[in-house]
Amino acid sequence: MDKTVPLGRVKGTLTPPCSKSYAQRALAAALLTEEPVVLRNLEFCDDTRSAMRCIETLGATIEQVDPTTLSIKGGLHPRGNRLDVGESGLSTRLFTPIAALCPTPVTIVGRGTLLSRPMRMMLDPLRQLGVTVRDNGGFLPIEVCGPMRGGEVEVDGSVSSQFITGLLLALPRAGHDTTLHVHDAVSTPYLDMTLDTAQRFGIEICQRDYEEFYIPGNQRYGTTYFSIEGDWSAAAMLLVAGATAGEITVRNVSMLSKQADTAICTALVRAGAAVINETDSVTAVHRPLHAFEFDATNCPDLFPALAALAAAAEGVSVIRGTSRLEYKECNRAEAICEEYGKLGIEVDLSEEDVMKIRGGAIHGARTRSHGDHRMAMSLAVAALRSDGAVTIEGAESVAKSYPRFFEDLEHVRE
Repeated sequence: MDKTVPLGRVKGTLTPPCSKSYAQRALAAALLTEEPVVLRNLEFCDDTRSAMRCIETLGATIEQVDPTTLSIKGGLHPRGNRLDVGESGLSTRLFTPIAALCPTPVTIVGRGTLLSRPMRMMLDPLRQLGVTVRDNGGFLPIEVCGPMRGGEVEVDGSVSSQFITGLLLALPRAGHDTTLHVHDAVSTPYLDMTLDTAQRFGIEICQRDYEEFYIPGNQRYGTTYFSIEGDWSAAAMLLVAGATAGEITVRNVSMLSKQADTAICTALVRAGAAVINETDSVTAVHRPLHAFEFDATNCPDLFPALAALAAAAEGVSVIRGTSRLEYKECNRAEAICEEYGKLGIEVDLSEEDVMKIRGGAIHGARTRSHGDHRMAMSLAVAALRSDGAVTIEGAESVAKSYPRFFEDLEHVRE
């Protein structure tokens, strides 16, 4: 689907969808809980639906109480031997260890760009934990057969924290205690979200500097209610739109959140925007913007939003952490360079792990999302400052995380 976004100012208040990262973690925890759990404030993007399908395949029963509330009866009793994770990287790395708790073989399958994303980091740790693993050269499909027993295990955390999240949620149900040694952990705020979710379900995990986690086995998940907070990844796009093209207030978000992408507010302030933080909302107001420096190593999902911000700022902005972008829905560093180049914005990737963006006049053009939801949103936000309309091919990709993004953006146009 093509979407054409004209230039224009924005002003208004929006509520982003729920955090899909928290939603997927809560769904996994609900699967592992024997008593019914009510999850509130859900919205059903593609990734959340993938997680719902996964927990149903693994044994959960889901009842939709109202448009944003689910009642889930957990229980790890697979209904089949194929676990379809769709195109969700988190669901893959989250539910593979959970499936490995089962004493019967389960094959994890996916589709789209997920088939080219590396999964090798899961194989040796699972085998160390007693799981029989058959793999496809480090890519999906992967077959696992447990039960995962616990013990001492070494994990490479340099590519992604998602598999560590899966282990942290699965291993409390293992038959023995586990000490998890993690090397070069990245995206540690996402591990904070995992630990927070586990704690809210009554699970005990001790950790030291994200390098060592002690996880007692034979624990019982137990809670009856879990409310999902607003998504800071989506909020970041809306706040950049406000900072570059007017004023936007985002509701149902808090700076006290453990979500990594609260860091967008730091970047906005460094670029010269006005940011107003209240109890359950944040407002970004346009001011003359200047170049900024920012390290996105621990919040790589912010890169597309940061690109839109840097394109509207005078001077050369420096954003670090590009090594984290190769294995997203596309190679986001290359996609940003290519698509922002079409808009007349110079993006330099010549320095290792660094993206430099020279802000300036943004021109109308025909662009591609590369099948990446965050790229589609980034280009739409950049279009608000363009001298002509920007057409985005593959705009339907926003359904992965924020299905109503374009409707919300239109709602706040002046």
